[in-house]
Amino acid sequence: MSSRIPLVGVLRLGRPSDIWFKPALSVVVAVAPPNLALLMLGRLDLAMYTMAGSLCALYAHNRPYAARARALAWVVLGMLGGLAIALIAASLTRHAGVLVAVGALLAAVQKVLCDATRIGPPGNVVLTFVSSAAVFTPQSLAQVPGHLALAAAAGAWAWLVGMAPGLLRPHGPERRAVAGALNEAAAHVERGGTAGAGGRGGHHAGTHAPAVTAVQAARQALLSAGRSSETRRALERLLVRAEVALAAPADADPGRLRGWARQVRGNGPVPEVDDLTGLGTGLASAPAPLWRRLRPLAPLAVRVALGCALAGYVCLALGVGRPYWALVTAASLYQASLTLTWGRGIQRVVGNLLGVLLFAALVPVAHTGEVALVLCCLALNFGAEALIGRNYWLGSVCVTPMALLVTEFAGFQEPGRLITERIVDTLVGALVGLVAAVAVPDRRRQRVVRAERTAPRTLAARPCRQIPACPATSGTHARCVAEPPTWLRHEGAPAPCDRTHQTPLGPPFGRTTGI
Repeated sequence: MSSRIPLVGVLRLGRPSDIWFKPALSVVVAVAPPNLALLMLGRLDLAMYTMAGSLCALYAHNRPYAARARALAWVVLGMLGGLAIALIAASLTRHAGVLVAVGALLAAVQKVLCDATRIGPPGNVVLTFVSSAAVFTPQSLAQVPGHLALAAAAGAWAWLVGMAPGLLRPHGPERRAVAGALNEAAAHVERGGTAGAGGRGGHHAGTHAPAVTAVQAARQALLSAGRSSETRRALERLLVRAEVALAAPADADPGRLRGWARQVRGNGPVPEVDDLTGLGTGLASAPAPLWRRLRPLAPLAVRVALGCALAGYVCLALGVGRPYWALVTAASLYQASLTLTWGRGIQRVVGNLLGVLLFAALVPVAHTGEVALVLCCLALNFGAEALIGRNYWLGSVCVTPMALLVTEFAGFQEPGRLITERIVDTLVGALVGLVAAVAVPDRRRQRVVRAERTAPRTLAARPCRQIPACPATSGTHARCVAEPPTWLRHEGAPAPCDRTHQTPLGPPFGRTTGI
């Protein structure tokens, strides 16, 4: 792992996700009806609870619809569980220190559960934002059931919004995943990618890692797609061609791979290719039981709980009225390595400071009336999800003013005070969160990285088995297909959840870019 701490590279913009518009449109469709209904009823002060459910529409857009239905249901239930604990705590005590502790513990539980189940993007951040804001919202026990009912109704609507595209393209996510694998394999072939011993020699790491990641993602998508169908079997046969191209790039035809990718992405029938029996079954395995995935994350849970609690208590000591903003900032930082955590801290601070400036520019418009306030929030929801795939800081530019405007649903507030508190909370949360990351190291994850430095890192570098030639390649000699690099399937250390809709490249605890 590199010891260099990046300063500028973490702000570099990446290419947008292929489906950047889907979460952006989904969140608007999920948020707008409940908010507009509350606006007409004159109860916009309840919008915080409906937004908790509506924001569940941000999840699982890359998953096949069978898996998406389950994932969204669990997200809604998890959101309701965290919200219920937060609201009950808020109704039982007004002691700020106790509320900070409750918020920190909830943040730690949400982080490890999201990492263990790989339920991101956006991972734990949205769930922590909802529960942390709710824990500091005064109310009585009698109000809790009604507020939970609002969140549950909005969550059910978000589930319907997330599943609706399946009526038109029931195999859309699997098609996109396989097309992406074919295109990445073609790019690797076009670069003349070969794998020398140990993944060195003439190997083009810049194209090989994305291709292996895309193939693995496509394999997981097909495995989670539910019962087998002819379309799924045809996609599996095409995915084998991408695997073969990675194993023997010198003989593959990138034009044919890209042609298949174009056909797969469309609405027409999936191209039919010969079945290479026995291939492609080793690139993905059933996940380990949840308890086995949670056990290695114990240091992460301690780090998150400690960082969030300290951030909240420091803000209380400074007299800041909304310590939950610092708590959320700290919770959003923790990634798979200290280098990534540092990068996320920079992205968070830069995005929030620019977002505060955007809020200052929008306040005159938002304060013209409740309709303008709701419309501004909807526009910022769309902007956040449309931009965050480019880089986390860019999406935060829209998330920050949206969070500030949400606090005004119960009544307009003095902008200067909101801006000051947000800046203080951001700086305190980022600084304390980084201190906690250093204070509670994860030795187990560091050992995984050191072990991976000497392990074979490419498909062709691993033991291979003979397979017949296929139409994607021009040669007639046997091909080699093998297991993916260990870092892609290390069950005890899941890849970090982020908001970029991209899987980090390289070993999960090494130095990665773009998040």
